[in-house]
Amino acid sequence: MQSSLENHFLIAMPSLQDPYFKQSVTYICEHNEEGAMGLVINHPVNVTVGELLDKIDIENNKMSEAAKRYVFAGGPVNTDRGFVLHTPKYGYSSSQELSSEIMITTSKDVLASLTYDDSPSEFIITLGYAGWEQGQLERELSENSWLVIKADPAIIFNTPVEQRWQKAVEMLGFDVSKLATIAGHA
Repeated sequence: MQSSLENHFLIAMPSLQDPYFKQSVTYICEHNEEGAMGLVINHPVNVTVGELLDKIDIENNKMSEAAKRYVFAGGPVNTDRGFVLHTPKYGYSSSQELSSEIMITTSKDVLASLTYDDSPSEFIITLGYAGWEQGQLERELSENSWLVIKADPAIIFNTPVEQRWQKAVEMLGFDVSKLATIAGHA
């Protein structure tokens, strides 16, 4: 197996037309011999953080900037489950450090903090995730569905959502519109 793609972005090739992944940037949280799991970071849904917290009966500060942010469609699997990607902040009951600059938390205690001063300095919430079974992601990579680059936390946390795909593509250093859609395997 190739090396793990954890803490990398999968950037959808222009030819990828699946509505869940068209022009998507997916942050890979886990990748091993059993498969892969990632969160799409650039497909907002029409729900704000405050509205989501209200739906699940978590008190929140409607006046905070955080409450006005949009929630993202993280992928087609378990769309009723929330994932919070955030800058490092410890003390939540279910957190995992993905890199020195990115953590994922799935417990409700992080949600309760998001609109208050004790929240992580930066975060995004996704509903659902993208999952690949054993060998599936490797197959999709060989079919040229995705470009891969090391993840940049600035794209997740500090880049306007409508610019995330373009900024990720620019990190590759070439004009993606000139890419052929067919793979050559010499």
